[in-house]
This record gives sequence, structure tokens and C-alpha cells, in this order.
Amino acid sequence: MARPTIDDIARRVGVSKGAVSFALNGRPGVSEATRARILQVAEEMNWRPHTAARALGGARAGAVGLVIARPARTLGVEPFFAQLLSGLQAGLSAQSVALELLVVEDTEAEIEVYRRWASEHRVDGFILVDLKVRDTRVEVVEGLGVPAVVLGGPGRHGSLSSVWADDREAMLSIADYLAALGHRRIAHVAGLPTFQHTQRRMRALRDSARRLGLAEVSSLPTDFSDAEGAATTRMLLSRPRRPTAIVYDSDLMAVAGLGVAGEMGVAVPGDLSIIAFDDSVLTRIVHPALTALTRDTFALGTEVAESLLAIIAEPGLRRDRRTPTPRLAVRESTAPPALAG
Repeated sequence: MARPTIDDIARRVGVSKGAVSFALNGRPGVSEATRARILQVAEEMNWRPHTAARALGGARAGAVGLVIARPARTLGVEPFFAQLLSGLQAGLSAQSVALELLVVEDTEAEIEVYRRWASEHRVDGFILVDLKVRDTRVEVVEGLGVPAVVLGGPGRHGSLSSVWADDREAMLSIADYLAALGHRRIAHVAGLPTFQHTQRRMRALRDSARRLGLAEVSSLPTDFSDAEGAATTRMLLSRPRRPTAIVYDSDLMAVAGLGVAGEMGVAVPGDLSIIAFDDSVLTRIVHPALTALTRDTFALGTEVAESLLAIIAEPGLRRDRRTPTPRLAVRESTAPPALAG
């Protein structure tokens, strides 16, 4: 069925298109009885405003877009994104703005969505996540002229605004804590190597090895899934000189690693200390409860939403907002190694 138009409503009611436009936009020029009749017919016909036409007339779409290029199956069990989305929606809903969310397979598909949504005037702004090394999305979004906020690390992202936390400082705090406990062989089950925050965490751990005199550190990239987290842990614990501590880039992978340690008879924290880079209910309900970097991810999402709304309201405004560095919540999964060195 074709989408109903203002012409269709005008014919049904028996008035001019101008009268329908006045009524639908709440403008004077029609009687209250005629306005009520037009609105009733529009509802009966399931009429909705055409987003592109509204935008050409200067109206906003009343929505912002978030496109995520990660496997949907992995994303569906990721507590971080659940909390982030909740915070985003809370911040946007306060201004009656909707969140358009789409999960795609790769960056090329993500860029195509940006271009399509911009041409359709479907959203008033974009939120970019998972900033990549040499990220092509920044230049594309700049060229589209649509307000955008990058959720990512420090540094300029072209002319785009950003909200970020210091991943390097967070990883340094983990290395300092493990070294103070006496750990000298530390492994890092990392995320996707194309992500800037993964690279910052890996470099921070390598730098800590020199600074703290650690005997051995290694970072092994994964796709953030529990399956790869488990497989990488199994490989690490099968080494002749296995690490005495493992840092995981997500709570999901840390819980999977804890399960593998139990499967292989490696006691936590007696034989192995475990730290998760993200905190959630998952890290607190397992036994032993996992030491983790904790932050208010809901508040982070709200901060991103508020920053984007400010930029939409004031075109040309640029904001660079640093949020608090995640802090270490020490629980039962970390202890001095059984044999130092």
C-alpha cells in the first residue's frame, strides 16, 4: 500500500492541502473543528510525516543514529554495550529524541548507512564508536556535514567532537597493581587489533614491562567473544611457563577465562590472578568475584547523548569531554603469585 500523503488527507476531508498542512503543523488558519477532523483522518490513514520533506523545510528528524560494526551474536551478550545504550537512550529521551540503532558486518556497510541516512535526513546526528586505527569514517562523516560525536580516546578526530576515557592510564594502573603483588609474567587477552583502544592498552602494557622490570608480557588479540577468550586462555595456560596473571579486555572474556582455569585445575587466585577491563554484574556473581576496572557506563552513555544534543542545537560547536578514568575494584580473583618470578 502506498504511503498516505497530505493530498490524500485533503481529498478525504474535502479541504485544501494548505489547510491540512496548517492543521498537521499546529499552525493557525483553520477552525478547531476542521483541525480536529483533519487530525482524525490522518490518524485513521496512519499518516506519518516524511522525514526528508520535514528536513528540507527546516524541521529536525528527532532522532540520532548509532551504527555498530561488530558481530551481532557477540554484541548481544556484551554488558558494556547494554549499559551504554541504556545511558544513551536516557539522555536522548529527556529531550524526546529517538535512537536509531543498526548493527552491520563491517566498516564499509557502516559508512554506507551513514551516507543513506544523511541523504534521507533520517537523523540529526551520529554517534561513532570503536574508533579504528586510520579510521576512514571520520572523514566521511565530516563530509556529510551531519553533527557527530566520537566515543573514543584522546586526540583530535578531525572536526568531530569526542567523549573519552584514558585507556592507557587504566592499563597502567592494572600493571602497577599486579607488579606490586609480585607478578612478573602477565598476559593480556585483548580485543580487536584494529581498534585504537586495543592498541593503546597493548602499548601501555609493553611500556609497563620496561618500567616495572617485568619478565614477560604478551597481548593476544581476539574478537571479544567468550569463545575466543576461552580458547586464548586455554593456550596460555598450556604453556610450559604460563603467566601468573591475565588481563582481559572485557568482562565476558574474563568470565570465560575463569571457567577454563577451573577446567584445567588452575586455582584462582592461588595459581592465577584474573582482571577484567570492564566491570558488570558478571564479574560480581562468579566465584571468585573478579577484580575489574569499574566505571559508570550508564553515565558515559548519558554524557555522549548530551554532548551530541548540544552540538545539534548549536552547529559549529566542538566539544572534547574527558570522563573519569576507570578505577580498579579489587575482589577475590587477584593475589600474590604462588612463586614470584
